[in-house]
Amino acid sequence: MIRLVSRALVVLLAAVVGCSGARRVDGLDPSSLPPDLRADYEVFAHRCSKCHTLARPLDSGITNDQFWRIYVTRMQRMPGSGISDSDVARILRFLRHYSAEQRAKKAAS
Repeated sequence: MIRLVSRALVVLLAAVVGCSGARRVDGLDPSSLPPDLRADYEVFAHRCSKCHTLARPLDSGITNDQFWRIYVTRMQRMPGSGISDSDVARILRFLRHYSAEQRAKKAAS
């Protein structure tokens, strides 16, 4: 019985921490970005890590700016996202830059 309660508490704690909005450590090093995009990245990291890891969008392979607009707008409508219209603009500015870098890397290889 004690083991069952202990396991239940561990699962509950993991769920609370996973959904607490705590920032996950899995994004980019902001110092690797142009200075004018670092604040945009911080908005991206803060808002997007509320619901999923940053690896999810960064490793998605998406490089189409229009797709990002649709995706971020959809995420904005998710309950608890906290993504404002001004956040959308900043997140998209970062993702446009990131996508351009990914396209350039793909073209170079």
